[in-house]
Amino acid sequence: MADPVQRRTALVRLRQVRVLPAVLLALAILAASALLAQMALRFVGEDVATKRTVASVSVPLPRRARNLPPVPTYAAPAAGTTGTIALPPVPAAFARQVVGDGSVVAARPFSTVQASTIDRARALECLTAAIYYEAASEPDDGQRAVAQVILNRARHPAFPATVCGVVYQGSERSSCQFSFACDGAMARVPSASGWARAARVAAAALGGYVFGAVGLATHYHTYAVTPAWNRTLVMTDAIGAHFFHRWKGFWGTAGAFIQRYRGGEPVPGPHRRIDPVLELPVIAASQAVVAPAPGIVPPPLVPSAVPTAAARAITPDTQVQPRHATSGQAVAPAPTATTAPSSESQVLDRWKDSGKPLR
Repeated sequence: MADPVQRRTALVRLRQVRVLPAVLLALAILAASALLAQMALRFVGEDVATKRTVASVSVPLPRRARNLPPVPTYAAPAAGTTGTIALPPVPAAFARQVVGDGSVVAARPFSTVQASTIDRARALECLTAAIYYEAASEPDDGQRAVAQVILNRARHPAFPATVCGVVYQGSERSSCQFSFACDGAMARVPSASGWARAARVAAAALGGYVFGAVGLATHYHTYAVTPAWNRTLVMTDAIGAHFFHRWKGFWGTAGAFIQRYRGGEPVPGPHRRIDPVLELPVIAASQAVVAPAPGIVPPPLVPSAVPTAAARAITPDTQVQPRHATSGQAVAPAPTATTAPSSESQVLDRWKDSGKPLR
């Protein structure tokens, strides 16, 4: 008799238990466990991504640095201050887009799939030079941040669509966006170990590595200077000796970075100088060509058999190097039309009678 009574009592107690609160509590416990697991995995993933090693990449030193004995003084980082430019109006298609909450948003991985092998090599050389001369003494994260700013600019419509174009922008008018391209820092021979370190960071960035700490930053400057434009921007992070900034409003959001990288890299190095008066490229060898300003048409070349005195005086004598001072003079006078041709026969003696008829 005790067993049926006990079973009946247990059933009554089970009916008195509310099932819904228990189910909700179980679901809450499961959700909290999943959230904790996701946070742990994210923390571990970021830690691994930060500490992962990049395969060694061999990038040749600049041509002037080859076959030279080591020198005690190497190139030091430049002032480390990017320039800024005026932004165009916001496109009508994006005028009503939500700007965002101001949080730091990581950039998309950079891709060189549509670039040729030559373009990739030039992009690697230009990015390596920028990292070295701008952040040679910075920690690894400081160099990664500088590389991220350059690649962010390459995908922003306010800047050139090439890596070399971004790095040497403004060098044609001595108003470089990156100070090392105009301040003479490139005249010194780079350190081999420092160059190799910068090349590894550049190769990783071009291969898709994203340094998310700086977000969509397109500007930076050192803590030693305070440029006027930093008040108009939003600071994303401070790494090493640099403060990193992005634009306010639409131009600083992910929706503005719509420029695709398709290669077309110019020759690595400062661009051809632009004459400030004529707005025409100044003749220089082995440099990237910069097109004349819109609306400026170069003067046509007038063919002439004999160059005039004005045509010969393009370069002032004071600018001609001594070893080339006489390079434009003729070596010997050209033969004149009045010179009578020689009447002496040019036929050898043994062939003089070869034309007589046979008997």
